[in-house]
Amino acid sequence: MFRKLAMATVLVMVFAGSALAAFPGRNFECIAPAGPGGGWDTTMRMVARVLTEKGIVGRAMPVINKPGGGGGVALAYINARKDPHTIAVYSPPLLLINLTGQTELSYKNVTPLAMLINDFGAFAVPKDSPYKNINDLFDAIREDPKSVKLGGTSSPGSMDHIQFLHAAKAAGVDVKGIPYIAFQGGEALAALLGSHIDVYTTGMAEVVGPLEAGDIRVLAITSPERIKEGPLAQVPTLKEQGVDAVFINWRGIFGIPNMPEEARNFMEDALKKMSETPEWAEICARNGWTQVFMGSSEFSAFLEKTNEEYKSLLETIGLYQQAKN
Repeated sequence: MFRKLAMATVLVMVFAGSALAAFPGRNFECIAPAGPGGGWDTTMRMVARVLTEKGIVGRAMPVINKPGGGGGVALAYINARKDPHTIAVYSPPLLLINLTGQTELSYKNVTPLAMLINDFGAFAVPKDSPYKNINDLFDAIREDPKSVKLGGTSSPGSMDHIQFLHAAKAAGVDVKGIPYIAFQGGEALAALLGSHIDVYTTGMAEVVGPLEAGDIRVLAITSPERIKEGPLAQVPTLKEQGVDAVFINWRGIFGIPNMPEEARNFMEDALKKMSETPEWAEICARNGWTQVFMGSSEFSAFLEKTNEEYKSLLETIGLYQQAKN
């Protein structure tokens, strides 16, 4: 009897070990919550590339774009998924679209796996723009708020919009009358180059290419210090221009809600290994990203604290709506 019980226990342990080792059991779906070319798309593609090329994850990791609703379309998709092979990249809009009442879903409806980088915002104008620095722009808005059309790829009240309002408010500008137009993916840059908008508020990575090509002028970035290398090293911070404001665009990877522990642990460990590779360091340097790895538990606590900070900012500028979740 004892021998049979012992044998059964061993079999259970072996089976449990096999189940834990079975993840990943198939290819992934890597969700970018916006169109090709934006910050989410770039980050997700670079993460998937390093994870697979370095052999950290031995399954294919195709990136699937699910734009719409400032990230809300992808959030609804992920929230409904049951397969832990679905992961996604998110940043501040994950919190902001809930706080502005655009969706009842929030960071509580996904599983934080790891924060990977801090990116920062950038404010760009066409190369022939009359605005030579950020204070020229803010002076024009003070004189006539509706004379400057602002565009970005996030929805109104979400990240691209908020980071500009945060900077303008710090400069003493009345931010309530500034027109903001939301675009999908690369449409915002095209609108800027076509003079349909005057200012493009976005992430730093999105301005590197057109800046190198000489198509745009970047008036300021929202980092606390100037970028030390690459094309963005020529761009002054807000602080350098007398505007006491910093806006951090953190980015991290998330899984489905209630992600199984073995899947969560596997992905957290894989992302940690990826973050320590020279390939990832090179990608971050190229895009002006600051490497800031934060594991699942610490990332969850960060999100809870940051959600309260965003809520306070939105209340200040009159864009907070009671979150439904």
